[in-house]
Amino acid sequence: MNTFQGRITQVQTEGSLSLVDVQVGDLSFTSIVIETPESAPYLKQGSSIEVMFKETEVSISRPVETRVSLQNKLLCRVLEVRKGKLLATVTLQHPIGIIESVITVRAVGQLDLKPGVEVLAMIKTNEIMLSAS
Repeated sequence: MNTFQGRITQVQTEGSLSLVDVQVGDLSFTSIVIETPESAPYLKQGSSIEVMFKETEVSISRPVETRVSLQNKLLCRVLEVRKGKLLATVTLQHPIGIIESVITVRAVGQLDLKPGVEVLAMIKTNEIMLSAS
């Protein structure tokens, strides 16, 4: 599990959903959660929060000028690639810390991933989990 400490900068609510912006270092994450400030009191601007996402939810691409709906995009550098028969764990370096991604070995080959390569890590807003610190 990728885990980082952050601070809530904005909460927008509609019905039982909240779109939450969290600052982690110089990076802003966006998460959508099925809670509101009324049902989860930690969902308020300024609250310390833990940001979490599974390794299997981190998509990787080579940096290109392409518009994509994913809101959480992190420019990283590959530190290590550990290949199994089907899946590989790719360890990425970002200024906020280490991020791990699990992708197919086939994707590693298609992207020509190896240490030192610059990549874009992307995580969907509904895959970012939040927890009070």
